[in-house]
Formats: sequence, structure tokens, C-alpha cells
Amino acid sequence: MPNHEEKTTSSDSSASQNTNCNSKSVSNCEDNVAENVPNLCLPDFPISSPPQILSMSELLEAANELSKMTIAHEIVVNHDFQLQDANFLPNSLESRVKETLHNAFWDSLREELSKTPPDYSHVVRLIQEIKESLLSLILPRHNRLRNQIEDTLDMELIKQEAEHGALNIPSLTTYILGMMAMLCAPIRDEEIQRLRNISDPVYLLREIFRILDLMKMDMVNFTIQALQPYLQEHSVQYERKKFREILNKLPSAFIEGNLACTTEWLRTAASKVSASDLAPSSSNPETSGSSVPPREVAAGEVSICSPTAVLNQAYMDLLHWEPGKYYPETLLMDKDRLHMIQMQVNQLTLIAAVVLVSNSICGNVLSNSPGCVDRLKWVTKALTDGLPQMRLEDALQDISNQIHQEVNSILLQLGHPALSDEKAASLKGQIRSIADKDNAVRMVIEQRIENFLGHCVSPAGQNSKNLPHGLAPVQEEMLEVGQRFGSLTAHNRQVFGPYYSEILKNFLLPEGKNEGGIINHLQ
Repeated sequence: MPNHEEKTTSSDSSASQNTNCNSKSVSNCEDNVAENVPNLCLPDFPISSPPQILSMSELLEAANELSKMTIAHEIVVNHDFQLQDANFLPNSLESRVKETLHNAFWDSLREELSKTPPDYSHVVRLIQEIKESLLSLILPRHNRLRNQIEDTLDMELIKQEAEHGALNIPSLTTYILGMMAMLCAPIRDEEIQRLRNISDPVYLLREIFRILDLMKMDMVNFTIQALQPYLQEHSVQYERKKFREILNKLPSAFIEGNLACTTEWLRTAASKVSASDLAPSSSNPETSGSSVPPREVAAGEVSICSPTAVLNQAYMDLLHWEPGKYYPETLLMDKDRLHMIQMQVNQLTLIAAVVLVSNSICGNVLSNSPGCVDRLKWVTKALTDGLPQMRLEDALQDISNQIHQEVNSILLQLGHPALSDEKAASLKGQIRSIADKDNAVRMVIEQRIENFLGHCVSPAGQNSKNLPHGLAPVQEEMLEVGQRFGSLTAHNRQVFGPYYSEILKNFLLPEGKNEGGIINHLQ
């Protein structure tokens, strides 16, 4: 039983960086893929229907469509997407069962080869599998190489040699290793060279299967990378088509109430935008719009807000999503990514607030000294990596004590006296007070970060690099977060724009008004 392991996805891109493009060129599959790309058109929205019981085959079919859509989406939005072997925990039940079964198989093979005369029946089957693996790594146009493998690993001849006890395993494995060295990516060269020094035929065959599995994975990952530009070009139509198919297969689970969670998400955003439009302008640009509670849009009331503004607000609301709250159906595939962005934004808010408080206490001593701000930044980051598992108040207690020590250390290194007791108490107190949601420093930083991310979400402001004042300590991280957030929301807007248009027109437009403007805005 060779080592054919389960595969899973990963964002680790190191293996694909050394891929041998000459031996792993992509076959002419694009002609076939193009036939399956759906037309870009508005979806036909189904009428809400009563719950229905689905058969197992229907559930499996829907799960299969969801899997295809998820993989395609993952390849498009995750530029480091690749496959790799699944690694079980060393002492897990799965790991022990797998190791036991593999050891039993290879021990059995060893016993067969130790007989007099040797029993080569299992070796022949293994060579057949190795041959098939090698052929799978060859492109259709490599006819000469294919014929060479077919002639050298002639299974009829090998079976006859095995029956007469004349099978030359070292000669066959030498040829196999040479072919693997020719077909592998450069990252596998060292491992294959190591196999040449193995004299035990059973262990050698076991290692050959392991390396062949890795080579197949390299081939798949190279193909994915090569097809990524094509997938990005057609992903919008493909994902929209698959989502439509899933809705048709699972009406009771996904579209009862016409995408109820998505509708509520957009309705809440429309209420906030409408309230902001009707509220008097604040003289303080930092806090305008943040202190006015959202006014609910009354039933039948015509909102004057634009669909683009509503959708931008809806995307920004994802940064404050409450744990356990139902996620919009159209964003489920990106839920984990958006949750990570939400956590990172919260962490960057704390870091920027702590650094701002420290600078205000110490004046220009810290900000004018190279490396000092970075020290405070990384101390705060290290102590907030455990959030939200630990209480914010406890984290800021630890941060205030550690920042106090760091500030004193920096001041002494620069030839300044340490903080007085009064300033030390003020520094610690102000840092601890950041836990309060109404803390002035925290509110200012939050508003500036939201202003920046709001530009990133807006179609006109994507790839914005103009950070508001006060975010310089987290500039690099904010630019990276803004790029990821803007990219995710832009793709989502393209795929599900028609669905959002259909939902928004129900409570943004007066009866009978043309909705073409909404559709144009969101596609």
C-alpha cells in the first residue's frame, strides 16, 4: 500500500517558487475551459418557497458545486494558493493508523522478497503504479519520452522476469530515479540524489512513492499558477453561475426570504447612510458621522442614499461584525479572511493609540529618535497577539507596565532622565483607558483607520496609499490590510453586484422608478 496521502490547501508558496517550468508546462486545457464560462447576465431571482426536504444525492450534488466554487474563489483571491500534503498530528489516531498500515504493508513486502525464491508479485504491482505516476507527469506532446518509459518499463516483460525469478530491481529503480530526476522540480533534486544511496530495495521503493507524490503535487501547483491569470479573468462569471446553481439546489437553506442575511446586512447599512445624510454636519472632520446614532429607515420611506454608498457602508460594517451573528450568504467564502482583517484592524488601532499616547507624554524625544517608535510598536504587538482570547483590560494592563519600562530604558539610553512618578502614572493610566470604547485617543485612531479603509473599499479609491495623520507607526501594516480588504470587496462587488442591485432596489427606489442606475453602480 504506497503512501497515497490526503491532500489539502495551504497558503505556503515556497514549494512552487522552484518549480521546473520546462518539465511542467501547462497543457492546452484553456480551450475546454472557455466553453464552460457562463455569460455575464442578471440572475433570475427565485420566488421564496416553503422549506423542502432534499435527497442525499441532491445534497451531495450541491456540496460538489459549492466545493468547485470555493476552490475557484480561493485560487483567485489567494495568490499564494497551492496544494500540499495533509499532516496529521504526530500522536493523533489518524497518524498512528496510517503509520501502522503502511508499516504492515512494507514489512509484508520485505518478507516476500526474503523468501526462496523471492515473491515479486507485489513488486510488479508497485512498478506498474510507478510507471503510471511517471506517465502522469509527462505532457501529451512528449511522445518520445512517453515511448521510452513504455519500452523500458514494459510490464509484460517485467512480469515474465518476475515469474522466472530474474527480476532486476536495482536496474529498474536506477532507471526510475533517473527519470524522476529529469521530471522533478529543482527543489526535489537533493532528495532524489539521496535516494541513489539507498541499498535496501523495500525502503527505496517506499521513498520513491513518497517523492512521486510530492512531484505530482508540484505539477498540480504549477498548473494552478499558470492558469491563475485565466481564472481571474473569468472568475466573476464562473462564481456567479455556481452561486446561482447552489441557490437552485438548496432553496430552503440559502434563499428562504431571498438571501435574508444579505438583505438585512444591506438594510442596516442603508439605515446608517440615510441617517448620516440627514444628520447635521459636524465641524470636526475626525468625528463627523461617528457620534450620530443610525436612524432607522421607516417602512415605505424613500431613501436618498446611493447604492454605492450603501454597499461601501455594508463592507465597512464587516469590520465590526459581532461573533456568532449570521454572516451574509454572499460573503461566506471570505468570512475567515474578513475576520482576520477585523482582528488585525483592532490590533493596529491599539498599537497606534499606545504609540500616540507614549509620544504625547514624552514629547518629541521618542518620535525624533530612530527605532524608538518601532520598539514600542513591537512590544505592543507582541502583547496583543493573544486578543481576543484575553480580556482587553488585562492586555492593556500588561502593555502599560511594559511600555513604561521601555520608555524609561529609551530615555536613559538617549541621556534623558526617566519619567517622573507623575508622568509614569499618567502614561500607564492613559494606556489602560484605551480599553474604554469612548476613549478620545482610541476614537480618533478608529475614525482615521476607517476613513482610510473606506477609501480602499470605494471603487474610486482602491489602492489608496494616503494614510491619515497619526497612522505612521503602522503604515506598512495598514497599507497591506487596505490592499487585501479592497481586493476582497472589489471581487465580491463584481460577482454579486446583480444580487445586491436586486435587493437594494426594493428599499432604495420609489415604486416604478428605473433601477438601471443601481445595476450600473454595483457591477
